[in-house]
Amino acid sequence: MTAGIIAGITWAVATVVLGIALGMSPFCSTEQAIFLAPFVSTFLHDACSAIWSAIYNGAKGNLKNVWKAFRTKSGKWVVIAAVIGGPVGMTGYVMAVNYMGASIGAVASAIFPAIGSILAYFFLKEKMKWYQWVFLIFTLLGVYGLSYSPDLQIENFWLGLLGALMCAFGWGIEAVVLAKCLTDPEVTDEYALQIRQTTSAIVYGLILLPVLRGWGFTASLLTPATGWLIPTIAIAGLFATVSYLFYYKAIAQIGASKAMALNVTYCAWAIVFTVVILADTSVLTGTTILCSLVVLVCGIFAAADFKEILSKRA
Repeated sequence: MTAGIIAGITWAVATVVLGIALGMSPFCSTEQAIFLAPFVSTFLHDACSAIWSAIYNGAKGNLKNVWKAFRTKSGKWVVIAAVIGGPVGMTGYVMAVNYMGASIGAVASAIFPAIGSILAYFFLKEKMKWYQWVFLIFTLLGVYGLSYSPDLQIENFWLGLLGALMCAFGWGIEAVVLAKCLTDPEVTDEYALQIRQTTSAIVYGLILLPVLRGWGFTASLLTPATGWLIPTIAIAGLFATVSYLFYYKAIAQIGASKAMALNVTYCAWAIVFTVVILADTSVLTGTTILCSLVVLVCGIFAAADFKEILSKRA
């Protein structure tokens, strides 16, 4: 559970930092830049995360084991999950952040635990207690309340909503597939993350960007003229890498449903870091504060098995 909470906190930081990058002039200079921003930033984000993961696994001497894990059947399924969660889910997530803002983008895309939990119930036979479903429903109601806070500006609701749905289905399916793959002793959470981020970056670079004719714009960003843009995305990628490591660890230890319920708390943490990092106090309304508390508390309770906790204490 601690791993799941840390995953939520660090993903919230990555959300806010990525929002800062998307607000920089290179992504807002032309209509083409605005259109390509979600796709190019996601490619750069996942590429940076893949590099951070390689540094981490290389320092631990795991790169040979990553290749070995990739060649297994479970490793191939991680690749499939990477395509669903990366090019589909992550693009949707960045679209939500881009068109609805960091706080609301995080909140709107946070409905993925409901979809993932239902899929986990049918395909993984993960069973949640009745009160865990109740707390999950209250968590999503808190998410709903945050999404419709009137004092927050939304640039394009429909494109943001489309992105949120892409993200929800992509990440929900990805979590279920990964939960199954992580039962294989040859595929650890660290190896799975390396495979996931590398696959996602490759698919973006070799398929999506050429189809969208986005490589010219992408190359223009890789120059000193863009200032702090690439370092900012790299920082977001670093926090995302830490978040994924803890998220995968939570999936392996407590299952996909409970891990997603904990990870969804990032939508409340994103509001906290919006205030701390961006000094944007417009998000601090009575509704957002109340709903954030509901999301945090109910998200944790949705992942807690009180019977197991009490039996261990006894």
